[in-house]
Amino acid sequence: MKVFVAGATGVLGRRVVDELSNRGHDVVGLVRDEEGRRTVMEYGGEAVEGDVLERGSLTSALETVDAVVNAATAIPTSTKPSREEWRRNDRVRREGSRNLVDAAEEADVDRFVQESVVWVARRDDGGEFDESSPFNPDRVTESAVDAEENAQSAEMESCVLRNGWFYASDAAHTREMADRLLDEDLPVVGGGLLGRQDGVLSMVHPDDAARAYADAVESSVDGVYHVVDDEPTAYAEFIHTLADLLDAPEPRRVPGWLAKLFVGAPTVELLTSEFPTSNDRLQRELGWTPEHSSYREGLEVVVERWRDQGFV
Repeated sequence: MKVFVAGATGVLGRRVVDELSNRGHDVVGLVRDEEGRRTVMEYGGEAVEGDVLERGSLTSALETVDAVVNAATAIPTSTKPSREEWRRNDRVRREGSRNLVDAAEEADVDRFVQESVVWVARRDDGGEFDESSPFNPDRVTESAVDAEENAQSAEMESCVLRNGWFYASDAAHTREMADRLLDEDLPVVGGGLLGRQDGVLSMVHPDDAARAYADAVESSVDGVYHVVDDEPTAYAEFIHTLADLLDAPEPRRVPGWLAKLFVGAPTVELLTSEFPTSNDRLQRELGWTPEHSSYREGLEVVVERWRDQGFV
């Protein structure tokens, strides 16, 4: 197949390019500059310049494509993202997905796979949920809902893969966590007056997520799938495990109401919420299983890679 990947230079996108290329597909990655071109070529793809916010730059690139993977986001990486940074992400998700769907329909593309996040459907009471649960977005994830709806309105085969919370050796957020733990500057953010209430996150390593996206491209499944590992975990456990692997000091606790001053409300909302879900449907219908069944196995690989690179 010939597969077009938007967001091809991101933490997920470059892995999708790599996975599809290794499976023998011809992969075209959307880039905006020479650095992006080099990244896509390094991972086995052919680069084409364009922007999901400029539909005219997409039309010719999709003319001979069989499938589209939209992994394009603009998730802020700054410690306390501004409203403008979140608005940029909203535009990429809303306008970008609409432009890609329209261009793909015009080019008679057969299949469309859309990226999303599992916490668009988390429950207010913190209970378990699945792909059939109703949307329950917050300010940050409203645009992800719109992207899902754009994809599912397409006049072609389409499916949505909702990712769990990413962590990886090359992910900016994970690197920042490690830096701050080693500097004794990363607290455990918790809910409640004293910060003792832990959020529960459903996670996935992007290596595993990329395999799910490649599986979805090669299948004819439709609907929504949750791409998470086998073990939802408390954010506090994740941070303490990372600190132990880094031989970093024990992190202190900070209540979410105080942490908002330093990292912003969206980040605190994510870290103190509960969104436990499972990969049951993905395993059942696509036969996918994560190689890193929990964050513990994944973090060991992350820190080992950092040591090889001299980062720690």
